[in-house]
Amino acid sequence: MKPFERCPICGGELVEKEVEKLVRGGVHIAVLHVRADVCLRCGERLYAAETVRRFEQIREKLARQEVAEFKPLGQTFQVG
Repeated sequence: MKPFERCPICGGELVEKEVEKLVRGGVHIAVLHVRADVCLRCGERLYAAETVRRFEQIREKLARQEVAEFKPLGQTFQVG
């Protein structure tokens, strides 16, 4: 059973989808593809507790620059 039947923000319908999530830690960013319940009305995303724990673990590794196990995707640049 899901923790929420409707969106806790707006009351809209929730559907399970695969979404892209950016996790930042220090100067690094990781791109993850995860499952989330997404509100069809406002777009709010609700993640399972184990998914949030995974975000936290990845964020800590990024902050400590322990990125050897991550696949590089390219470079990021700041303009202006």
